[in-house]
Amino acid sequence: MTKKAKVYGSSLYDLASEEGLSEVILSDLRLVCNALDEIPGYSKLLSSPAVPKSERKELLSQAWKETVNQYTLNFLCLLCDGEMISSLPMCAEEYKRRYDEEHNILQVKAITAIPLTEDAKARLAASILERTGKKAEITVKVDEKLIGGMRLEMDGISYDGSISYHMDALRKALQENK
Repeated sequence: MTKKAKVYGSSLYDLASEEGLSEVILSDLRLVCNALDEIPGYSKLLSSPAVPKSERKELLSQAWKETVNQYTLNFLCLLCDGEMISSLPMCAEEYKRRYDEEHNILQVKAITAIPLTEDAKARLAASILERTGKKAEITVKVDEKLIGGMRLEMDGISYDGSISYHMDALRKALQENK
């Protein structure tokens, strides 16, 4: 993440929080980032020096004025003015990080051998809340190589309780005792 994107995303969060719009603008950022992901040509058009800034901002306004909050639209135009529209995903990432921090949310990636049921996901979230005091937003990724169990990644730390990890540890211990 660039320093500018971090400053812009954090500043937008400060404004949104001050105005009581942090959830609204978070939703707007997700919507716009998804649109830019789905239509790569749109992002290129908004970044193109061949299109005058005033036209690019008008395109943004026409596309989003009925859909997103005015602060979000102003932010998009600001990024466009500064030739930074391609930094929007990084700005949104910083915004989300600040949102999570303020709302005591922990991003958790659960890698499992099979998909988690909603009940198992809820129990995992409850367990994480009990241990960390933070509400867990869990994303699940399936990796059949784990055989069973799961690996959790949160706060930059990986906790591996998969069967494949324990089998590797056992294999290593047996080889060392030969």
